[in-house]
Order: sequence, then C-alpha cells, then structure tokens
Amino acid sequence: MASPAALPSDVDALPRRFGRYVLFDKIGEGGMARIFLARTSAELGGERLLVVKEMLPMLASSEEMSRLLVEEAKLCATLTHKNIVQVYDLGRDENRLYIAMEYVEGLDLRELLRGCSQKKVPLPVEFSLFIVEETIRALDYAHRKRNDEGVPLGIVHRDISPSNVLLSVEGEVKLCDFGIARALTSSALLPEDAIQGKAGYMSPEAARGDGVDARSDVFAVGILLWELLAGQRLYRPGGDRPPVIEQAREAVIPPLPTRGYPDEARLAAIVHRALAKDPDARFPTAHAMLDELETYVREHRFGASALRFGDWLVEHFGGELVALRRERERAAIDLDARFAAPEGLPSVPASRAELPTLPDPNAEERSALRQKIVEPVEPPHRRPSTAFIVILVVLFLIAGAIVSLFFGRR
Repeated sequence: MASPAALPSDVDALPRRFGRYVLFDKIGEGGMARIFLARTSAELGGERLLVVKEMLPMLASSEEMSRLLVEEAKLCATLTHKNIVQVYDLGRDENRLYIAMEYVEGLDLRELLRGCSQKKVPLPVEFSLFIVEETIRALDYAHRKRNDEGVPLGIVHRDISPSNVLLSVEGEVKLCDFGIARALTSSALLPEDAIQGKAGYMSPEAARGDGVDARSDVFAVGILLWELLAGQRLYRPGGDRPPVIEQAREAVIPPLPTRGYPDEARLAAIVHRALAKDPDARFPTAHAMLDELETYVREHRFGASALRFGDWLVEHFGGELVALRRERERAAIDLDARFAAPEGLPSVPASRAELPTLPDPNAEERSALRQKIVEPVEPPHRRPSTAFIVILVVLFLIAGAIVSLFFGRR
C-alpha cells in the first residue's frame, strides 16, 4: 500500500488529502463551492464521515472573503440544534478555504421535489407543512441566539432555498449554510450566476441590496411554503417575464392555487402574511409564524412526524438512496484499497484560519438506512429443528414412564 504522502496532489483527483481530511467522493458543485464527502482519521477523535465545502479559488483568494467566512463560521458554529447542520471546522489548505460540516445522509428538498416530479409522486401536504415547520424551528433558534453575556447575536440566514434544506432517511429536516450566507452576500465577488440562482428565494429588501433582519428569512421560508403548497415555482424565468431578480424586488405574490386543503383561506392567509412586501406587515418573528402554522396543523390533525416522513421517503425513494449509499461505500472502499489510512496527518499550517473542534451533537453513528431497505447485519436466530423437538418429546415420555413404573412397584 502507498504511504499517505502518495495521495494525489492534483486538486481534481480523488481521493486526496485536504487539510486534516481525505476527500473521496464529489457530491455537488455550485457557483460558490465544490462539495465533497470526506473522512477524518482515528487520531482526530475517531473516523467520521463529513461534508467538506471547498470554496472556489476566486472567492478563497480574497482577503475580505476569508475574513468574513472566518467571522461568520465562528459565530454560527455555536448553533447546536436538531434542525441545523453542525459546523465542525473552517480552514485553508492549498490556498483554498473550506468548511467542514455534519454529513446528513439522504437528499435535499430540491432533489426531493425533482424526484417527485419525475416519478409523478405527490408530496403529501402534511409532509410539506412538516418540512416548513422544522425549517422555521431552525430559524427561530438561530434568530434568538445570544452570546454568553445575553446579547443577541443577530444571526440571519439570508439563503433559505430548497438546496439548503436537507432531509435525512430518518425523516429529520436540517437547515445548512448558516456559516457562509452572510459572508457571500457581503462580498462583491459573488458571481452573477450565483446571485441569479439565489434570487428566486430573496426577500424584496435583500434583492434591492438593502439591510435585512430576521423578517427577511420569514419571507424566504414563506416562498418555500407557497411553492410546496402550489406545486410550482413562485418566480419563474423565461417568456415575457422580467429577470428573476427583478421579480424578487417587486414581490408580486399571486394567489395560491386551489388544492382543496382544509380551511384553505386560513392557510393562504398565513402564507401571504409571511410574503408581505413590507417587512412590517409580515410575521414579526419566525416564532410568530411557527405558532400560527402549528395551530393550523394541530386543529386539522395533520399527523406528520419525523418517523412517518422517514418511512415515506424510504417507501418512495429507498431504491435511489440505497444506490447512492452503495456508490459512496464503493468510493470509501476504493480509498482504503488505494491508500493507507492517513496516519500522522501533517500539522495545520500557521496561516490556517481555525475554529475549535466542536462536539458532535449526534455522538452515535447514524444508521445508514432503515432496516427495511438494507440487509440485516447479523443472521436471524435459528429456530430448533422439528427432529430435535420430536427427540425431546420422546425422551420426556420415556422418563415419565420409568418414574411411573418405579413408584407403581412400591
């Protein structure tokens, strides 16, 4: 086996060392970052799968971007909530900035909606409401976060979109990218295509480039809710429509299509209040929106839960999830076959912008997929054979006859 030093130096080759991690599977790429599945070594606290987002060189080379990313990641790494993807680490290697975060096995909301469309499987309204409720819980926690002195941190996500809402095979809903949203929107380096891609979920004040607060996130999650209930995009490009960024600035919200939901007018009122163009006319906080939505869900007995949602995901997308996991397992096996386990990882460069290593809120390894879609690890317990049972019965009868004969003679 090759030594760790033999890991490829080509930045596009996999597997390769990157900082204190080994990247072995590319799982996504966007206008700002490339996303990899990575692994740590045992000496860093036990082997663990995680996601590494490697910022594109154009962004990583900026001192302003580096400073903003470090500040934001340090702030948002303190967020520990069941509905928020945990940030573990931020640093620089090969002059490239990266963020290491919790790996959520499953798919994001964008992938789910695409899969539903391709398979012609409707997403039940109770699960749509569940996804939005869980997303708002993440926002409510982050918006109310305070430092040790009790001062509000003023965290605003700024990039609520389907690709940042992750759905695990256990039915969990987790919001990601708190650590980079503000840094990116504060930088003049953000590519135009990335800005256009985000515009579909911007509040009007964000689209104008004005200052934003927590109510901007309320608007963005209102777009998610509108689209999940309507089954279509709110701001659509093409045709005679203006560019999406212009539509976002104008924030002309059409009525929700009639779908026959219970008390539809009340549900529409919740959606349109969240989507008010004037921030003062919206829900004042994520908590206030969550309270209204939870009351509606409770009164109409939408019995969604993480368990039921996870079962639904497995039922309709289990085959794809199994195939995806098998592919990633093969990538990990290839890593082990081609390279030695990374022992004695090199020390972190002095120039590295580092966060303290944070505890994993989910200490135990998550099960890869539910029992119903994977082979059992251990064989089932064997039942006694029929012949064995017959022999036991015969021996019991013989013993009884001998005892009766003995006492009968007496």
